[in-house]
Amino acid sequence: MTATSHPLTQLSDEQVQAYHELGYLILEDAFSMEQIQALRKETVAICRGEHGEFDGAKGDHREQDDDQVIKQYLCIHFPHKVSPLILDALKHPNIANTLTRIVSPDVKCMQSMLFIKAAGKPGQAWHQDEFYIPTRDRSLTGAWIAMDDATIENGCLWVIPGSHKHGILWPQTKHDDHRFDCAGQADGYPYTDDDAIAVEVKTGSVVFFNGYLLHRSLPNTASSGCRRALVNHYMSAQSLLPWRPPEAGQGMGTLDWRDIVMVAGKDPYAYKGIDDLTKLLVRPDKEGGCRDFGKDKQGLKSES
Repeated sequence: MTATSHPLTQLSDEQVQAYHELGYLILEDAFSMEQIQALRKETVAICRGEHGEFDGAKGDHREQDDDQVIKQYLCIHFPHKVSPLILDALKHPNIANTLTRIVSPDVKCMQSMLFIKAAGKPGQAWHQDEFYIPTRDRSLTGAWIAMDDATIENGCLWVIPGSHKHGILWPQTKHDDHRFDCAGQADGYPYTDDDAIAVEVKTGSVVFFNGYLLHRSLPNTASSGCRRALVNHYMSAQSLLPWRPPEAGQGMGTLDWRDIVMVAGKDPYAYKGIDDLTKLLVRPDKEGGCRDFGKDKQGLKSES
C-alpha cells in the first residue's frame, strides 16, 4: 500500500474542528477496494496460520473453507507484527495525514486489532480507550478501518458525541450482558443510550475517535456474513506511553512503553530504541477464556 495507490485526502479546517467538538471523524473512501480486498485476503491467511502459530488459534483449518475459518475468530491482536500488509495499512497515508491534523505532527502507534465479528458474535459495552491505554497528554486516538459496510444490523460502532470533553475516565465494572464480550463496561457517566448515535460507514472508510469518547458496539445480528475491521491505536510521539506497571526502582514519571511504530514526523525518544514485546494472539468472546485473557501481560485493549 503506497502513497500513490489511492488519492490522499486533505482535511478541511471544519473537519478538524468537528473532530475536536464531537470526538470522532469519518473519513470516507480512505482505502481503495483493491486495498480492502488485500486486507480481507490477509485476514484469511492469518487465521489459517500462514504467518505462523499464535496463542488462541482454533486448530487445523485445512478442511475448512475461508468463511468457516474466519468466523471462528472475533478479534486477533497485533496482526501488524506478522503481516507487512497490515503494517503498511497502519501507516496508510490517509491515516497518517489525518492524525497529523487532529493529534500531532509526530505520531506513533502501539496496537493493531483485526476484528472479524461474524454473524452471532457479540459486541462490546460502553467504554473509553484511554481506560486501557493511558497517555500522558490524553492524545490516544483510534482509527477504525471498515473492511465491510458497517451497519446497525451487523454491529457497527455507536458513539456518544462530545462525551470525550469531560476529560474523565469513568469507572469500569463487570457485566453479565450476553450482548457483549469479556471487556468491562463504563459506569457513572452522565448519559443514556438515547444520547448515542450509530456510526454506519461504507467499506474503505476510517472512523477516527478520541481516547476519552464513550463508544460501544452491539452484536452482529445479520443472518450471515462478517463485519470485519482493522482497528489501530495512535498517540502523539511527543508523549511518553505508561502502558505497563513500573519495574522495581522505576518511577512512574519516566515510564514509557517502546513497542511502537512511528507513523508520522519524528520520535523525540528515538534514543531509547524500539522494543519487540507483543505478539499475535486471539481475544476470546463469551464462549470461554475470559478469565485467562484478563490475566494477560500484554496489556491489551478491547475495541468494538
